[in-house]
Amino acid sequence: MFASLRLFVLTLMLALGVPAMAQDRAAVERQFRGWLEQTVWPRARSEGVSRGTFEAAFSGVALDWDLPDLVPPGSAAQTPKRQRQAEFGAPAKYFSRGSLDGATSVGRRMARQHAQALAAVERATGVPGRIILGVWGRESGYGQVAIRHDAFRVLGTKGFMSTRADYFTDELVAALRIAEAGHVDPRSMKSSWAGALGQPQFMPSNFLRYAADGNGDGQADIWTSEADTIASIGTYLARHGWQAGRDWGFEVRVPASVSCTLEGPDQGRRIADWAALGITRVTGKPFPEHEARGEGFLLMPAGRHGPAFIVTPNFYVLKDYNMSDLYALFVGHVGDRIQYGMGDFEARWGDVGRLYRSDIAVMQKALEARGHDVGGADGLPGFKTRRSIGRWQEANGRPATCFPELGMKSALGG
Repeated sequence: MFASLRLFVLTLMLALGVPAMAQDRAAVERQFRGWLEQTVWPRARSEGVSRGTFEAAFSGVALDWDLPDLVPPGSAAQTPKRQRQAEFGAPAKYFSRGSLDGATSVGRRMARQHAQALAAVERATGVPGRIILGVWGRESGYGQVAIRHDAFRVLGTKGFMSTRADYFTDELVAALRIAEAGHVDPRSMKSSWAGALGQPQFMPSNFLRYAADGNGDGQADIWTSEADTIASIGTYLARHGWQAGRDWGFEVRVPASVSCTLEGPDQGRRIADWAALGITRVTGKPFPEHEARGEGFLLMPAGRHGPAFIVTPNFYVLKDYNMSDLYALFVGHVGDRIQYGMGDFEARWGDVGRLYRSDIAVMQKALEARGHDVGGADGLPGFKTRRSIGRWQEANGRPATCFPELGMKSALGG
């Protein structure tokens, strides 16, 4: 009976030209407005947000159904992700000719144009201007990449119906606090599709912690002010532990006698001790004396298939900005190119074959079954996966490359 009634209703809706999905979405939109009033508004009010700011923020705002990882009310706890063969983004792709040259050439122009602001922030925070430029360039193309999304629409949608609803609800309330403080008009608050704000791409909670006034006007405007953007990036890195006077890292040659399984931030040693193992800078120069006394870490983002580095704790501060090894490496490298005129890495990125994330995830699960800590079977070969592969290769009499390769899936029994 109920099935027949539902069929009748659906037939009637179609006859009237009203798709069932539109009706369903209209109901969810009403639930969204109720959630804003019953859940978000009490929290915002308790944190000092006025009713006027709240209403301005959500004036005309509807759900954005095109965002990823949405879980509409009444659906399963987690919507099944569309299955597709996503090719793994090999490290070489991250360092494309266009990305490097563009970030470098525009960065040099920005270094000249904003020399005074960069110098002031470096004096105040200890973070070199070239590093700030590297982050700024990667995050928003030095402010030249358009940021078009309505922050309250994005954060509202994700707070109401995403796989990380609690996190985004917290960020939504933080965005309301930003608007209440007058940093930006709520209808002008623009973000990425993930809710990151302005030229430094801060999540709202990070804005509240680290956004800085670089031009002395009493506001922290990371949307239109280059000086505030520069100051905010410097403040973020400094408060995450940037060590003034130390570099981010050095490209090196790693002899075959040094295992690639020694990679990782949990296997640090004095840089002088790495040098004693036979690791040398590709320039032929010795490590600076003050760096040689400090701690360093082996980084081989493509295993034996690409450049190798000895990085300092500052490299991992850059990873606090974005957890990707390649991101931090790109930022440091572009900064060096901007200031020192450095060229490409000496070692070339090797061809790792046509790998898919699904295949890498199978390898990771097989390694986990053998007792290895791969850092999660997510199809991304982070340092834990890389060295686990190397340890498995060594244990099975294979040359250790510390990187997933074609044929390894079947060898692991996947």
